[in-house]
Amino acid sequence: MPKRLDLSKGEINAAMQNTKSVRSAARYLGCSYIHLKKWMKFYVDEESGKTLFDIHKNRQGKGIPKFLGKTKKEDAIEDIVAGRIDASSFDPQKLKDKILERDLMEEKCNLCGFSERRVLDFKMPLIMSFKNGDKRNWVLHNLQLLCYNCYFLTIGNVFTDRDMQQLEETKSVSKTTDAVDFQLDDYHLTRLKEIGLYEDPKSDDDPYDLVSYSK
Repeated sequence: MPKRLDLSKGEINAAMQNTKSVRSAARYLGCSYIHLKKWMKFYVDEESGKTLFDIHKNRQGKGIPKFLGKTKKEDAIEDIVAGRIDASSFDPQKLKDKILERDLMEEKCNLCGFSERRVLDFKMPLIMSFKNGDKRNWVLHNLQLLCYNCYFLTIGNVFTDRDMQQLEETKSVSKTTDAVDFQLDDYHLTRLKEIGLYEDPKSDDDPYDLVSYSK
């Protein structure tokens, strides 16, 4: 999770001078790629008229030693979305992340345009959907990102019955689709306390405790 909520243009320019790509600039600044990408797109270079992101993105890996570059599988993403390589042996989540990192798809719901991020970790509730129903077909024109609401309305359930039982009933249910573990930094913890949205973690057997806290 990003340590900073904002990044100045001067900080980003300094990172650009000392790195060869947006990803390495994110490591230089100690923040996530997604968080840095947002701020780099916000600032525009006055001389060229381009955003800092467009200036510093380095899809070909120019100037980066091969042993620091992407793996062969990661390099295959553009061949995958063009249909030249079978995607069945690749991890779907990594494929989705790589498509968004390369700006091959815009990170928003393709139906309603939803693009809000969760303040805790800047994640966006989007699901990769396949227009022809074939989850093995990662050709770009067959892909669409849908928010939870649009996915539910047009495709099917987002959560299993067990997930819904966990969310709606007071009795704790195990083995749900996914376990949520929110970890707050000091800044967010202080802000949530100030506005009354944070209480100290309750006991493990509390049936109303739906959020997992780091110990």
